[in-house]
Amino acid sequence: MRFSIIIPTFNNLDYLKLCLSSLKKNSKFDHEIIIHNNGSEEPTNSYLKENDILYTYTEQNIGITGGVNTGAKKASTNFIVYAHDDFYFLPGWDTEWVNEIKKIDGNKFYLSGTMVQNGQVNYYCGDKLQNFDEEKLLANNDKIKYYDFQGSTWAPHIIHKDLWNKVGGFSEEFFPGTGSDPDLNLKLWNEGVRIFKGVGKCKVYHFGSIVTRKKFKDDKSVITDSGRKGAKIFLKKWGFSIKFFIKHYLRGCKTTKYKLIICNKYDGPLNEPNKNLIFYIELLIDKFKLLFVRI
Repeated sequence: MRFSIIIPTFNNLDYLKLCLSSLKKNSKFDHEIIIHNNGSEEPTNSYLKENDILYTYTEQNIGITGGVNTGAKKASTNFIVYAHDDFYFLPGWDTEWVNEIKKIDGNKFYLSGTMVQNGQVNYYCGDKLQNFDEEKLLANNDKIKYYDFQGSTWAPHIIHKDLWNKVGGFSEEFFPGTGSDPDLNLKLWNEGVRIFKGVGKCKVYHFGSIVTRKKFKDDKSVITDSGRKGAKIFLKKWGFSIKFFIKHYLRGCKTTKYKLIICNKYDGPLNEPNKNLIFYIELLIDKFKLLFVRI
């Protein structure tokens, strides 16, 4: 079984090389890899050409949303995978997804992987290329364990191409990308998808927003403002917040004040939300907030 793996990149060639190397070394199947070059300076295009890597290119940075959508148009397999260029794919990642897909009747599903470091599992093997300990990570891969979890909304994720096309991929009004993941999930929910499963054994090491951290290291407010904008767009579009959707519909993960990610164990396809008193009170609060949304 082959996937089409879409990876947007922007001036991050060294991490992209590591990501591609991990896919080559640690994948069981021969997947199609499509890079979207989001207006990177040279030598990114030269590297992609010289190594005969399928890619799309725009002169302007069109964000994660536009980049993935553009790359996905080139996909020739039945499955769309979205990944970051600062992922390191661990052995067994694709086998675990293939095993899950074979269990599912039809194509209405959304599967994600598990992020090690800057994700669900804290296992430190470096926070940049210069101190990344690949040997330690691979030697301890079997010891890095996480359970299957409910309501995932993030990369790496995989959905069937027919479903991706039906919902129109990512909504590009969420440029550069914050808020686009739960928006995609809600579009899938409205198409009848009820399997939103994070697969514990499908693991990637995540360096964590490398380009963003480099670009805005002296002004963290830029990152915060992007998140706030995405949250406002979601609220205005759907009439309730991302937090409300994840809690009541996806029964998904939450981040504590100590930045720990806590997820519910996967217990099967989701049902309609329990529309109890708390549901309606929190919905009413979101409706009140909507009156004051300015984007």
